[in-house]
Amino acid sequence: MLVACSTGTAPEASEPGTDGELTPVTLQLQWFAQGQFAGYYAAVDQGFYEAAGLDVTIAEGGADIVPQTVLADGAADFAIAWVPKALASREQGAMITDVAQIFQRSGTLQVSFADAGIDSVDDLAGKNVGSWGFGNEFELFAALTEAGLDPMSDVTLVQQAFDMSGLLSGDIDAAQAMTYNEYAQLLETVDPETGELYTAEDFSALDWNDAGTAMLQDAIWASSDRLDDPEFQETTVAFIKASIEGWIYARDNPEEAAQIVVDSGSQLGASHQLWMVNEINRLVWPSPDGIGIIDEGAWQQTVDIAMGTTNQDGATVLTEEPSEGAWTNEFVEQALAQLEEEGVDITGADFAPIEVELQEGGQ
Repeated sequence: MLVACSTGTAPEASEPGTDGELTPVTLQLQWFAQGQFAGYYAAVDQGFYEAAGLDVTIAEGGADIVPQTVLADGAADFAIAWVPKALASREQGAMITDVAQIFQRSGTLQVSFADAGIDSVDDLAGKNVGSWGFGNEFELFAALTEAGLDPMSDVTLVQQAFDMSGLLSGDIDAAQAMTYNEYAQLLETVDPETGELYTAEDFSALDWNDAGTAMLQDAIWASSDRLDDPEFQETTVAFIKASIEGWIYARDNPEEAAQIVVDSGSQLGASHQLWMVNEINRLVWPSPDGIGIIDEGAWQQTVDIAMGTTNQDGATVLTEEPSEGAWTNEFVEQALAQLEEEGVDITGADFAPIEVELQEGGQ
């Protein structure tokens, strides 16, 4: 599904467009339309991209779409991808650069029923532990290793579907979940013993941010070679600035942002989308150094885990440190400076999530 930039009531287009014309830009997502990408859909809907001189088309992702590959092949101008996965593609020859780190924190959990007694990584010993694989397993494996557990012998790894059916059926003791998606699926499910929806008290969750094995996730990536072009540099700054405005809108207007995603064709229900936007906001805000700034410590932790942690196949994400040019704050700093001059809150220091009441099935 492609979503073109709306005309709305946005201000007159500015640079980098010339002669009043908008610069066409394609953004490749890593999954289908959902609240995970609310900031970009809001930037379209609210006219932020158009005001920046851009005509942005959002290309949805899917199971068979690798956004960083689409970007490297020249079929998109920017792409949203998790840092370790994008760095793995870069090591294999995809010359792409992280130009804005939107998610400041990891959204990955390992969730169990509260009565299972899994309250720490140590408690995973001897348990059936779900793993999606496909590059999503390294935070888990790093946490197990740091706890002195061998992922191949001290736990029983279970190939997990991208849902929570294995946990709910009892086949998995601790399942992988994103705070903004699969965890919500649990809270949208009726407990057969009570006839009511499950609550957070029914579950325990291991958070890799707390465990110290979190890896950076959603970032905006661009072609490294194109970033040498002054015209594309202007486009990059304009795109980042407008995207940040979209995320600020989602921060300050979560209900409206969720509805924008629903109206953009999401297949998920309205309450699920509002939960997702709210939880994504928790991953973005507060951003002490400014939204989109790449923190060197968090970057290096991601790289260290990617190089030093092996999965069930004995493979690491990376075999060596990423080459020069894998990331830059140059363009996001320019975008943030412009927003600061306009009096925009770029850190969200006072951000507070809202209360979201999930409905059965996320409706």
